[in-house]
Amino acid sequence: MADSTNKKIFVLDTNVILHDYKSIYNFQENDIVIPIVVLEELDKFKRGNDQINFHAREFARELDGILGGDILGAEGVSLGAGHGNLRIQTGVPFSDKMKISFSEDIPDHRILATAEYVTKQHPERKVVLVTKDMNLRVKAKALGVLAQDYLTDQVKDLDTSIGKSISTLDGVPDELIASLYEQGEKGVPVEKFFPGSEVKGNHYYVLKSGSGSALACYDPDRRVVRKVEKLNTFGIYPKNAEQTFALDALMNPNIPLVALSGKAGTGKTLLALAAALQQSKSFEQIYLARPIVALSNKDLGYLPGDVNEKVTPYMQPLFDNLNVIRHRYNMHSPENQMIDEMLKDEKLVISALAYIRGRSLSNVFFIVDEAQNLTPHEVKTIITRAGEGVKMVFTGDIDQIDSPYLDRQSNGLSHLFDRMEGQNIFAHVHLQKGERSYLAEVASNLL
Repeated sequence: MADSTNKKIFVLDTNVILHDYKSIYNFQENDIVIPIVVLEELDKFKRGNDQINFHAREFARELDGILGGDILGAEGVSLGAGHGNLRIQTGVPFSDKMKISFSEDIPDHRILATAEYVTKQHPERKVVLVTKDMNLRVKAKALGVLAQDYLTDQVKDLDTSIGKSISTLDGVPDELIASLYEQGEKGVPVEKFFPGSEVKGNHYYVLKSGSGSALACYDPDRRVVRKVEKLNTFGIYPKNAEQTFALDALMNPNIPLVALSGKAGTGKTLLALAAALQQSKSFEQIYLARPIVALSNKDLGYLPGDVNEKVTPYMQPLFDNLNVIRHRYNMHSPENQMIDEMLKDEKLVISALAYIRGRSLSNVFFIVDEAQNLTPHEVKTIITRAGEGVKMVFTGDIDQIDSPYLDRQSNGLSHLFDRMEGQNIFAHVHLQKGERSYLAEVASNLL
């Protein structure tokens, strides 16, 4: 066990607990201090159906179970074997430096005052304010208080994780490429391509030889490398190798969980929706949902109008993707009639993610758009509710995050493809080339 002077003290901000209500157990043997203003803030989040409301309620239950009937002393209460103590710090006066620096008495500043107070009270120990608020971290450091982000669920080497989705192999023998074309879907034993090497499931390859090339995927169930064909999927034809791989994963019934990452215009949502419509007879329903981040902590009930009027402005990009597919066909074509009937019968549902929660997820094709705006815990909650016959697809751009407390490394989409990489039931494809238009591609790269 660490000596008490070597143990750190972590002061937690409200947003850390709302992000992960079990966060108090993720600081090893170090001690935890929770400013009492944090409990006051959590109290405002207890009502509601969003994930942060759930976390606020669960933390209150967790804290009540830890404390029991005891009164908290100066040392706090133990969090159990392998953990430090938990202490609630009551209100503290603002120091002269705090008074000069901040005129407003707001929760953030009271949390900051607590961190400064604890730092002065324990000069022999390292005291760190843990907050997902970047601006508060800067304020803390300006006051001489150590501060950091909540690091537990961050992806450590994100660029490596992204790069793992597709590999390019040069110098592949011509006969192997020829054999792959001959065998097609049947595939070639993996040992012929990677003798003595461990290959992870559903990994995609661009294979190049002196005279040709091929798109391929490792099938972990049959232990073969199979050729990946370009599929015309409900009027959508892949324009590059990445889109070809994406459609292959989306159409493969043996891969129930798919992540598509990439910048705007690469076709992530369009490909997912086209694949869902192509396979509509295999599923009872298609759900296409996205989180509404723009409303912050307010429920949609704050907006005027009925459910459709509240949701429609935020769902418009999803309807736009559906219209792209519809325009591939004549207005009176069987395909457009099928889409109309599916919308009317609610076989195709486009909705806010908040309204999807609570529904049964059995035998559905479930697309979660803008998944980079979800926390790792939210992604886990959605996936763990999947029943039999479910295909789940998460799409998003990890460089366009709207949530103020998430970043490239801590969002749910990055967490998903980092943790699930190599699993036989999962495939991740990162799309890089924009196909919306030349104008959109140039703007995405240069602006």
